[in-house]
Amino acid sequence: MSARRAVGAALRSHDVQAEREARHRVHTAKVALGERGTPWWEQDDVQRRARWLDGLAALDRADEQP
Repeated sequence: MSARRAVGAALRSHDVQAEREARHRVHTAKVALGERGTPWWEQDDVQRRARWLDGLAALDRADEQP
């Protein structure tokens, strides 16, 4: 949800770059959850877990950037 809040904040402040970055984070989260990309029900447990871990790692990296 922090990514969605960041989109709203960027829109309110008219910060195009911040909006782009926040929307990228939203996309990363949705892919990790199986809402975009390969549907979660078409993956086995190992594949789903790998997707979740990859998504969380990507979001952590995005949060660490200045």
